[in-house]
This record gives sequence, structure tokens and C-alpha cells, in this order.
Amino acid sequence: MRWQPFLAVPLVVVSSASWGNVYFSTDQAQQAMFSGGKFVQVPLRLTQEQRDLLRARSGVHEPFQENRVWSVPDRGFFIIDQVVGKHELITYAVGLNLDGSVKQIEILEYRETYGAEVRNPAWRQQFVGKTAVSPVKLNLDITNITGATLSSKHITDGVRRVLAVYDLALKGSAGAQR
Repeated sequence: MRWQPFLAVPLVVVSSASWGNVYFSTDQAQQAMFSGGKFVQVPLRLTQEQRDLLRARSGVHEPFQENRVWSVPDRGFFIIDQVVGKHELITYAVGLNLDGSVKQIEILEYRETYGAEVRNPAWRQQFVGKTAVSPVKLNLDITNITGATLSSKHITDGVRRVLAVYDLALKGSAGAQR
């Protein structure tokens, strides 16, 4: 029997542990924005033309999830959307007033390791009152957050998309009526 050298190969284990925090459930965010409101899911069906317009207006390429829109009769709309921050999805909710202006924004889930400053109330307050005709552009009417540039940009783009959803598909519907 001959002796053969044995080469040890180091074993490398790669962990794909994810980082993330859940700040609000859907119900909690709904009540934070429209306390005591009745939420009626909107059976939204966007056409391909509307989808193309959403992408063109917002620059957001992730598909808009049509099953995450609720009417709050005589008060407005509650919409959940997602955008990619730097690498991971950010789930946020936008409350819209009857006239389609932003009432409030809440971050529901933030999965990035950095940039959670987008949860800062002062930063989110910049969106209040914005409508589909507002620029809603980072460094134009929305201030950037250093260290959270991509999250800031993508949430800004996402809010612009939610406002476009209102403009293209919800404005004039029963939920938007006074």
C-alpha cells in the first residue's frame, strides 16, 4: 500500500441571513392612517397601457400589485407598494386623501442593513400634500438622505407611482367621491 498525500480543502459556508424589520402590519398601518375607517378592497385591473404609463411616470420596474389597494369611503385610499432599496424590498403604505393628495406614508417592512433613516417622520412628511401633478423627485422637492440615497430615491419613485395609480385608475371612482 502506497502512501498518498491528502489535500485538505477548506470548507466555506456562506450564510444568506436576511436583515429586516417589520414596523407595521397592514391593519396597523391602515388604522394609523385612517383610524376607525372601513377598508374596502378595490378590484383594480390595470391595462397594459396603464402599466406602461406607470413605469414611464415613476421609473419603477417592479410590478405594481393590484390587490393592495383599499378604498376608505368618504376619506380616501390606502395603498401598499414595494420598491427595491439598494438590494432588498421596502414595503411601504401611502394614504391618499379624497383629492388624491398624500395624507401619510408609513414604512411597513425595511429589509436593508443600512438606510432605515427613511422611517424618519420629518423625511416622510415631505410627501404630505403631493399629488400626481407634483414633481415628487429626489433633490427637487424631496430631500435626499445621506447614507440612504437609493432607499430615498426608490421610495420617492414609488410614491410617484402610487400617485400615478390614483390619477390613472382611481380618480373619479366611488372611493374618491365625497
